[in-house]
Amino acid sequence: MKKQDNKEYMQWWRDARFGMFIHWGLYAIPGRGEWVMNVEGIPPEKYRKLAWEFNPRYCDMRQWAKLARDAGMKYMVFTSKHHDGFSMWNTAATDFNSFKTAAKRDFVAEYVEACRDEGLKAGIYFSLVDWNHPDGDMKGLDDLEARKRYVEFATEQVRELCTNYGKIDIMWYDGCFFKKRNQYYWRDSGLNEMVRELQPGIIINNRSDTPEDFGTPEQHIKPDPEGKDWEACMTLNGSWGYYRGAEDWKSVREVVQMVGTCARSGGNLLLNVGPDADGLIPAESERILREAGRWFRRNAEAVYGTRVGNIGFGGYYGPKTVNGNNLYVWTKYWPGSEFVMSKLHCKVKRASLLSGNIPVDFEQQDHRLFLKNLPENPPDSPFTVFKLEIGGDPYHISGPGLEPYSDWNDFGG
Repeated sequence: MKKQDNKEYMQWWRDARFGMFIHWGLYAIPGRGEWVMNVEGIPPEKYRKLAWEFNPRYCDMRQWAKLARDAGMKYMVFTSKHHDGFSMWNTAATDFNSFKTAAKRDFVAEYVEACRDEGLKAGIYFSLVDWNHPDGDMKGLDDLEARKRYVEFATEQVRELCTNYGKIDIMWYDGCFFKKRNQYYWRDSGLNEMVRELQPGIIINNRSDTPEDFGTPEQHIKPDPEGKDWEACMTLNGSWGYYRGAEDWKSVREVVQMVGTCARSGGNLLLNVGPDADGLIPAESERILREAGRWFRRNAEAVYGTRVGNIGFGGYYGPKTVNGNNLYVWTKYWPGSEFVMSKLHCKVKRASLLSGNIPVDFEQQDHRLFLKNLPENPPDSPFTVFKLEIGGDPYHISGPGLEPYSDWNDFGG
């Protein structure tokens, strides 16, 4: 089956704007990040013993999904297998999996069911490299027989994921390191053709030798230069997998501003949590996400279903998002009793504070808009959003002859 030409299957994803990434596996036991096997040079035979210690007593994926929903997230992406090669489902391709070792659980099945119960779209992360497979550790790139064996192994695992769990909404690949002298193992293998045949309408990221549906900037937020769909994947504390000593937690303000910056440029944010060895999401992650979720509920229409809002004025404003004929201006700094915007070349019919739908007095003078009689202190936290109902299409709000505001990161210096 060829890649779908009709991009309507992407619409739910574009509307969603915010998802939860989950990195979880054997690496949660040492608690030093998901690359611990590689970074610390742990031999495969020693690392495999962790599978007989991995029995997460408190893992309830419904609680994860409820947290994602409460945080304002619309989809989840779960690591079915990271680079360490431990499969988190009942795979027939290897015994190094969660069903045939201590846990005796198919975590992919539990995850997909939890997503469905909470009304979330279900994405699956799958690493295309495998440090525990004799042919999958990035060595022997010129050994075509080894490459063939590993491609067949990985393809069979992906086939299981696309066959045994009902509807899968996203296939999120990682670890596409098998590439040398223009040898594209995954592009030539027919892997994604198989995935689309088994899962019509599935969305696939760009980490399997081909662009597919969306790009994946990692640990930074920047739009695709060609205007393609994109999703920034970010951590809450600098580590993807559970790291017991992590301290550099992002604030609620940073989480909200990341979503806003993605949304104003037509992208999504996939924000990661790393549960511990017992299957518990760290308390600080939960606190940050729940507080951010309360803000998203108050200001939902400035986030979900929005389109590119690179409107031609900058200054001390935060992101500008567009939804229908409405423009949403996120205040980077609260101005006090009056807020002035310039280069506004269209008529404003109504202005309000989005949270609470509180009308705001305003006056227009040529291309300047004055929002008046505002409270001295910001009425919402961490950002107050103004909703401007526009007579016309807000996308052209900057007017003819004006250069669009080029700083995509509204929270820069």
